Amino acid sequence: MQEILRELELRREQARLGGGQRRIDAQHAKGKLTARERLTVLLDEGSFEEWDMFVEHRCVDFGMDEQRVAGDGVVTGHGTIDGRPVMVFSQDFTVFGGSLSETHAEKICKVMDQAMKLGVPVIGLNDSGGARIQEGVASLGGYADVFLRNVQASGVIPQISMIMGPCAGGAVYSPAMTDFIFMVQDSSYMFVTGPDVVKTVTHETVTQEELGGAITHTTTSGVADLAFENDVEALLELRRFLSFLPLNNREQPPLRATRDPAERDDFSLDTLVPSNPNKPYDMKELIHKVVDEGEFFELQPNYAGNIITGFGRMNGRPVGIVANQPMVLAGCLDIASAIKGARFVRFCDCFNIPIVTFVDVPGFLPGTAQEYNGIIKHGAKLLFAYAQATVPKVTVITRKAYGGAYDVMSSKHLRGDANYAWPTAEIAVMGPKGAVEIIFRQDANDPEKVEARTEEYRQRFANPFVAASRGFIDDVIMPHGTRRRICGALKLLESKKLEDPWRKHDNMPL
Repeated sequence: MQEILRELELRREQARLGGGQRRIDAQHAKGKLTARERLTVLLDEGSFEEWDMFVEHRCVDFGMDEQRVAGDGVVTGHGTIDGRPVMVFSQDFTVFGGSLSETHAEKICKVMDQAMKLGVPVIGLNDSGGARIQEGVASLGGYADVFLRNVQASGVIPQISMIMGPCAGGAVYSPAMTDFIFMVQDSSYMFVTGPDVVKTVTHETVTQEELGGAITHTTTSGVADLAFENDVEALLELRRFLSFLPLNNREQPPLRATRDPAERDDFSLDTLVPSNPNKPYDMKELIHKVVDEGEFFELQPNYAGNIITGFGRMNGRPVGIVANQPMVLAGCLDIASAIKGARFVRFCDCFNIPIVTFVDVPGFLPGTAQEYNGIIKHGAKLLFAYAQATVPKVTVITRKAYGGAYDVMSSKHLRGDANYAWPTAEIAVMGPKGAVEIIFRQDANDPEKVEARTEEYRQRFANPFVAASRGFIDDVIMPHGTRRRICGALKLLESKKLEDPWRKHDNMPL
């Protein structure tokens, strides 16, 4: 018996070494943690239980039968984060560069299947050179098996991808189908075809970082949600992020005790909106002042900055926050911001997270670039997402809500539950100056008449009271009481039930 136990422990020690000490040292030299070290940081201490530690690949071609490593390049299992269960896989770059084989894929599929059975999130720590070339089509089949499970799990359990090394070729499509993608600066990258192929085909010379690094994907492409400085920061922030999410689509988001009173007023908000309607202000100031303890987990802060998305808490309950940002493009909606907002709204709706929307939008961004690239269809995505969402929806119009953008931003007409406006709100078809130039075109050459007409229009229409008189706004509220009113509305809406007509699935304008 003792001999068997010694052999078991020896095999475990060998498996924990992965590709060997030399490759572990190389991983550390790059500033990266190993697969198991990452799980130690991510999961609660002592909670990780590994599955399939002794699995080996089955390939015998190209001398692979002489190169077998226990675990086959991916560490899989389950653990807890803040006491809540999660299924995890962490690719091991020290073993065949973390390349995906048939058995490697089987291990990942196993934890994904289990996650769906149990109704718990699945977290993937990606660090892989791609498909294992020696296995040919078997590795490609493995990728497709993973892709299918990504699709089946979508909207059922949260799926989160942390890119902590290379992720190239077919490997990028699994993270692309998960709910959120996080990256690590200077050590992770994602692209369908690498720099060498790009140079051969298009004659462009580009580095890995320029083509698919963390900065590229968080500022230019919008593929990734956030980038962190190093592995440890990324994993600790991932733990914080999970605290906003429910385990699955049948559960409510986790309630957390707070000392921040729901009735708290903040009188500094009464002067947040400038008296000059053309002067910007920082919408993030409003968000930080109304959420619990000022904690706001922003997503994609450096991409499509004219719309803000992220998670906060109101009276201990997680909420998704969507807000126009007057500091960027005056808060106009464009293609990138519409897609960013729609994706976020749909996630919140999938997982029972109420949506709070702060509106200051002068309209859709004009121009040939927007029209030629499909602003009509892309803008409709945000409209569709809000109209489709059945979770509690609370909207606060702080200043401008013009034209079709008023409709799109969670208006009462799209089944908004509680729609409020500040006294500074301007709800109209368009801004006073533009409206006057159209209605009173004959007076265009008389500045005094134009100014008088503009002021008349502003007094009659550029305010919240016309909309309130029609019931499109439930109440005009004082800015300092915004937190109190939102918390009260969310409390009331806890029992909300809304049934949609039966359908196989919708056909949103993709």
